Amino acid sequence: MIYNKTIKLLALLLITSTGYLSAQTKLWQKGVIVDEFVYEKAPFPQSHSATIVETPAGLVTAFFGGTKERNPDVCIWVSRHVNGKWTAPDSVADGVMPDKRYPTWNPVLYQIPGGELMLFYKIGASPGTWKGWLRTSKDNGITWSEARALPEGYLGPVKNKPVLLSNGNLFCPTSTEGNKEGNSWQIHFEVTPDFGKTWRKIGPLTAPKGFDAIQPSILDHGNGKLQILARSRSRAILESWSYDNGETWWPLSKTTLPNNNSGTDAVTMQDGRHALVYNHVLPPGDLAKGPRTPLNLSISKDGKKWRAAAILEDSPISQYSYPSIIQTKDGMLHAVYTWRRERIKHAVIDPSKVRLKKIKKGVWPKLKGYTAPGGSEITND
Repeated sequence: MIYNKTIKLLALLLITSTGYLSAQTKLWQKGVIVDEFVYEKAPFPQSHSATIVETPAGLVTAFFGGTKERNPDVCIWVSRHVNGKWTAPDSVADGVMPDKRYPTWNPVLYQIPGGELMLFYKIGASPGTWKGWLRTSKDNGITWSEARALPEGYLGPVKNKPVLLSNGNLFCPTSTEGNKEGNSWQIHFEVTPDFGKTWRKIGPLTAPKGFDAIQPSILDHGNGKLQILARSRSRAILESWSYDNGETWWPLSKTTLPNNNSGTDAVTMQDGRHALVYNHVLPPGDLAKGPRTPLNLSISKDGKKWRAAAILEDSPISQYSYPSIIQTKDGMLHAVYTWRRERIKHAVIDPSKVRLKKIKKGVWPKLKGYTAPGGSEITND
């Protein structure tokens, strides 16, 4: 109840300056060259958890949509970018099982180099009970194979894209959100050397007491050095590092970036830098959860020191969340994300044109004439 009152008060304060925020956001959108909806109308009222991939025929995005998250009618939908426009959402997977119908969750697309397009997704009543499934496409997302279950106990990538390592392993970042033993959050990895034929697990990762994390994304620093960035209930984005192609990992620790207990995504760019899309929001007081607005883009050379690059959304009307980000072969960054649970948004960013400002002590920097909404300071304490 206290949390709800706090959030409502914060939203009310932001709404009083909605026009100001809208005007000033443009100052942080240098380099944002496309800002569009994937669809205007759809046969479902809500959508969430988008993923995006580049195929030989162009961009493909997938997301789940239905009456409401957790409802059995929630399906996986796909839209393709054809001749400069997104196709109408097409239902490609549902949760119909022999005993009953379940909701589907968190699709993740991966394009096998020179091969099929993979669609990972989950079926189940809740994140604590869902199971991993896979469909593939030989025609860049137009038609899809029959669904096949992943091996018992495997989920596939839980939200963010797999990364193909130099040793040939497809490394899937995943996590669990509760089990028979309790409601613990844990990160692990599922590795396949043959694009889904055989699997093995690494982890779960070690975490200090009170550090709960899920939904990691992987950054590749080269020479076997990997980094993950993860959603947490610790008021900060958490990270871990590996120096042996992901076989062993350091314990989770806090970054200097805030987290509002909402999903993030990151990608290593062609020039070796790293891009992160997330809500740069520190929850009020000592709460673990906060508003899912604004939605920010930051860029780093080393994965440690981050620079503010853009604000994709900053309306006080939450939520803008669960982003997915890739870099296409032409060098552009593409992000898709949830827009108020009503639609899916697509943004294209030219990383050579964004203005970069230092983020000091977790506080989003100011531009002349712009005051960042909800700017707060966090430390590694």
